[in-house]
Amino acid sequence: METSIREQANTAVEVVNARLNYLVNATPKPVNYTYDPPAGVPRSSGKHVSQDVAIRNARELLDELSLDTNGFVLTKHETAVKDFYDSEEVKSIYYPEVERLLKQETGAARVVIFDHIVRNPVLAKRGEKGAREPAKTVHNDYTVKSAPRRVRDHLPEEADRLLQSRFAEINVWRPIRGPIESSPLALCDARSLLPGDVVPCDLVYRDRVGETYGFTYNPQHRWYYFPRMERNEAILLKCYDSKDDGRARFTAHTSFEDPNSPANAEPRESIEVRALVFWPPVAI
Repeated sequence: METSIREQANTAVEVVNARLNYLVNATPKPVNYTYDPPAGVPRSSGKHVSQDVAIRNARELLDELSLDTNGFVLTKHETAVKDFYDSEEVKSIYYPEVERLLKQETGAARVVIFDHIVRNPVLAKRGEKGAREPAKTVHNDYTVKSAPRRVRDHLPEEADRLLQSRFAEINVWRPIRGPIESSPLALCDARSLLPGDVVPCDLVYRDRVGETYGFTYNPQHRWYYFPRMERNEAILLKCYDSKDDGRARFTAHTSFEDPNSPANAEPRESIEVRALVFWPPVAI
């Protein structure tokens, strides 16, 4: 019999204590390369420090979580995808599935999916199937500068009109194979983030320079995770919201080493899809 999200909450631990990697300071501006930089240039700059934090089981709070309050939610989501490492299958089958999911969960009028990443540390070390390692520093994918730029990058002819109304950048994160036994995703309640915690960081591509947020440590940060996620579960993670009215706008997140992982834990396999989400103009 299939186990429900609620039933899983009753079998998981309540809190784990783990170490998360934070930036130490904001100057000079940290720089991260998406490729091997020139000789003598580090792949990533900025000093990090490992901090002990308590990470609570968010399955216990499922009915209380919302994208606008906390910045993340968990939902059941079935998929017809057979091979998440097949980029063409992901684009032809999974992208439309995620578009429907985001419209259903957010009430958005339009969803534009522009990117996806598969993560598998074993394949990443071999350089196979485009897989990457789990991200191991506290970060958020977009900033007040780079999120609108994404709209202009992907929808240049419509950008001026679209940017006049509310939009968001939301990631949909799920296991490729479950349950997740190692390197789960930790999520910081957006209400516990303060402006002074945020550090803009350059993200250098071969043809452009983007921007992400890193974070400095604050003991007020409230961290959560969803233990032992299965393939038919998905996290919706809000990485940017243009509406600045007190709702969640950014959500710090990172993978972490779960002290409860079994000694023979399977390597984490996951996929995250990035989407621009648009709401219609508010009538005046």
